[in-house]
Order: sequence, then C-alpha cells, then structure tokens
Amino acid sequence: MTILQLKYVLEVARSASMRKAASKLYVSQPALSTSIRDLEDELNVKIFERSNKGIILTDAGHEFVSFAKRAVTQFELIEDRYLYTDKDKSRFSVSMQHYVFAIHAFVAALQKNPEEKYIYSVHETKTEEVLDDVRFLKSEIGVVSYSSTSEKLMKKLFREYNLIFTPLMVRETYAYVKKNHPLANEKIVSLDMLKDYPCVSFDQSSEKEFYISEEALGDYNYDKLIKSNDRATSAELLVKLNGYSIGTGIMMESSAIKDVFVAIKLKEEDPLTIGYITKQNHKMSKIGDIYIEELKKYKEV
Repeated sequence: MTILQLKYVLEVARSASMRKAASKLYVSQPALSTSIRDLEDELNVKIFERSNKGIILTDAGHEFVSFAKRAVTQFELIEDRYLYTDKDKSRFSVSMQHYVFAIHAFVAALQKNPEEKYIYSVHETKTEEVLDDVRFLKSEIGVVSYSSTSEKLMKKLFREYNLIFTPLMVRETYAYVKKNHPLANEKIVSLDMLKDYPCVSFDQSSEKEFYISEEALGDYNYDKLIKSNDRATSAELLVKLNGYSIGTGIMMESSAIKDVFVAIKLKEEDPLTIGYITKQNHKMSKIGDIYIEELKKYKEV
C-alpha cells in the first residue's frame, strides 16, 4: 500500500468515474484500475462496486476513504513542513463555508500580522471538508454554520472529532436575487412565490453516509434546483437564469455582491447559527489568534 494508491482511491471516490479520475490524475485508465485492484487484493477489501452505470463506494469503501483521507492529509502536511524549501516561512490555513465575512477577517488578520515570508491558505469548501480540515489540522480554524435541520448532526460531529465550536451570530433566512429580478422589490417572499425560479445551492454531495447542507431549509424539496461548488458560478447562474439562493442576508459593504443582488426576508424561517471551530488542545499560531479576534468582531451572540 502506498500514499499514491490512497490518493488514487480518493480521486476515484470524488469523481465517481474511473475515466474522469484518470484524467485528473494524468494516468491511464487501465493503470489506475490495476493500481486500485492491487490495493483491494493486498488489503482483502472491496473498496468500489463497479457496474456499467459507473463506480460507487461499498460500505467498507466508505470506511476506508475516511482513513485514507486522514493518512493523505497528514502525509501532505509532513511533506509541506519538512521536505520542501519553504521551511522558514510562516504558515496558516483556514477552511470555511461560503461566507464573505470570513474572508474579510482573513484579510484583516494578514494586514495586522505582516511577515516577510509566509504560506497562507484559504479553503472555501464543503461542510464535511471544513470539519475534516480542522479535525486533521490541515487548517487551524474552520468557519461553519448549522440550522435546525443539521444542528444535532453537527454537534455530534463536533464531539466525535474533538472540535470546539464557538458561535458568532444567529441569522434569519433570506433569499438572494438579482436587483432586476421580478420579485426584487418585495419586502418578504415565500418559497411558493419563488417556485417558478431555480434555486441555486452549494453542492454538499459526499462519499460519507451523511449530508450536511450549508444553507437553511436544507431538507426542502425544491421543484427546480441547481447545485454548484463555486461562488462565481453560482452568481452567474443567479443572474442568467433569474434564480435565487437561500442565505443569511449578510451583504458586506465592500463586497461586489451588494452591487448585483438584494436580500429579501424569507417567510419560511430556519435560522443559521454561524461560528468557528478549532481542534481541542491545539496551540494556536500567532496569526490564528489574530484571525479569531477578527472573527469576533462579527460576534452578535
């Protein structure tokens, strides 16, 4: 078993396609398939179920991917810290759901902590990846939220992953639409009023057995739903298709989003609790402490 094989497994699990994974990994499909079969034979475990319709993880595969992700993350951290030529540079990483205020806090923290050399990372990603990044210390801090539908699961994961959640704010539910949308001048809208327009949601699909929506009303059955994992793509879809997205109503004064979209109070309520997570007993870096202080400037609870 090698780290390369583990990376192969993770990419196939993400792509759900041997062909797509091979393309992303720059290897031939037969070589990739053979490598994974060799791994399955060596460990005597069937990771993937193959069929004419594609490739999916088995129950044992779900468990294996969880361990593989941890091993690959730790290996990459060791590589980054000890093998590369940037050992003298300050390092800091934060993972987050799609919140502009968290990026603004990151910028403010960097401005208050000038360093001659550094490698800083911002990972705007899925909820489960934010949790895993902090759990395995790929990131020191994560910015996440939960609604009434995801609260129990999120708190369970916080406990299991030894994460500390610090709430910053509780936000009511809003719909984002472009400024010339037919409903843009409404004071309040309902999901029934919006049903003729597509809802654009951040994709939270996962190889794990659970699904954690980033937005409020995560279990609502939308007639028209488009999933995207990129902020710019989502914004373009909203503009071109007269779509809407569910959000918190936070419209940053210095954000370009305020010039294009409006936030309208949604009749259906499902408040989001937004905060940050850290790993228990982890000694925070200097820049990490500064970033937390910047986040606390948005604290309302």
